[in-house]
Parts: sequence; C-alpha cells; structure tokens
Amino acid sequence: MSERELTLLVEGRVELRGLIPRGSNAAFLVRVSRGDDSVYAVYKPEAGERPLFDFEPGLHRRERAAYLLSEHLGWGIVPPTVIREDPPLGVGSLQWFVECDFREHYFTLYADSPETHRRLLQIALFDCVANNTDRKSGHVLRGHDGRVWGIDHGLCFSAGFKLRTVIWDFAGEAIPGTLLEGIAGLAETVPQDVAELLDDAEVTALQRRVRRLLHDGVLPVDPTGMRYPWPLV
Repeated sequence: MSERELTLLVEGRVELRGLIPRGSNAAFLVRVSRGDDSVYAVYKPEAGERPLFDFEPGLHRRERAAYLLSEHLGWGIVPPTVIREDPPLGVGSLQWFVECDFREHYFTLYADSPETHRRLLQIALFDCVANNTDRKSGHVLRGHDGRVWGIDHGLCFSAGFKLRTVIWDFAGEAIPGTLLEGIAGLAETVPQDVAELLDDAEVTALQRRVRRLLHDGVLPVDPTGMRYPWPLV
C-alpha cells in the first residue's frame, strides 16, 4: 500500500456511513477524507466491543499488531490498519476497506482457485504465529486486483494456545523454506512496535510458537477436529 493510503487513515476526517451487520463487536463502514481525496475504511471502536473473559478490552491494538507483524514479515496479508483516538465513537482501529466480491471467501478460493493455495498456506502460517482465534472463511478476501487478504485480527496473540481456523487443508504440510526464513527472526526478537501493543506473556508466547514451527517444519494438525470458529463463514 502507498503512503497516500496510510496518510488518509492517519489524518483523514472520519465520517460514519453505516453499521456492518452480523459482527460480534460493532464495526462501521466509514468514509475517510483529506482534502479532495477520500476512501472507505472499517472502523472498530473499543466502545463497541462485547466483553470477553479471555481478552482484555482494546481489541483494536491487536488489529494494529497483526498489520505491523504482517508488514515486518513482508507478507502484506493484513490491509493497512491504524489506531485513531478521534473518530466519532472514540478510540479504535481504522482498516483500509478491501473492494472485493463478497461471494468469494476461503472455501471458494481453495476449491475454485488453486493458484491461490500458496497464499492461503501463508495465511495459515501467519495465523499460527499470531495465534488467531477467529479465522472464519469470510475473513479471507480476494480484492478486485486479485490480491488475497486476511482481515479481522482482534482475537489474536493470546498467551494461551487458542488457534481456531477454517484453514486446515494444509495441516501436516511442510512449510516452504522461504516462509520459515521469514519468521525465524521472531524466535529471538519481536519488533518493538508489535511488542508494545501486547503484554510480556503474549510476546514470549509468540516467540515460543515460532520456535515450535521452526523445529517441526510443518503446519500443525488438529487431532481433535474441534479447532474451528463459529460460524464458519
């Protein structure tokens, strides 16, 4: 993504356009404008979060941490995401809105588009590193330009192992060497801008997960068949 896009998210005026339906937490489609330039984004205010027993309030920080982690890896999985204090409903995350065909999602991409499989495997690995608790099929989008994205990362980075995902088609497969090389540095050092959005136990757990992936060299298998989010899409 370009500097223009990040500048819009950081500096643009935020105008609520409507509530995005069917989410567990409140999420809004917003128009972000700066001068004559504008774009749509998804705004997730902390004030709209449903209380959770296993995650502290402030899921927007995890949305931002996932974006930063993706950028540090050079994988570009997560659309540009910033934290803003000044939108209409208070502090929350703003994420670039992916223009796409919403009839497509992980299940359709895996079944109908074999050329996306390497990207989908990469997203599966990212979710293992980030400990994604909520990778629904509808959280995988293909933009109109053909690029495949992952969205909705508010339930990531727990210190306890909580992986829940629909992406089990690559379970047990060897992780490509280039991807292992990409995550290797995280075993020793988590980038500061990611670490400061998490607590110490979560940072340590991220490093532990990476070491396990490097040791095993394969994507994990779910022997229970229970590690799925709900609903699936």
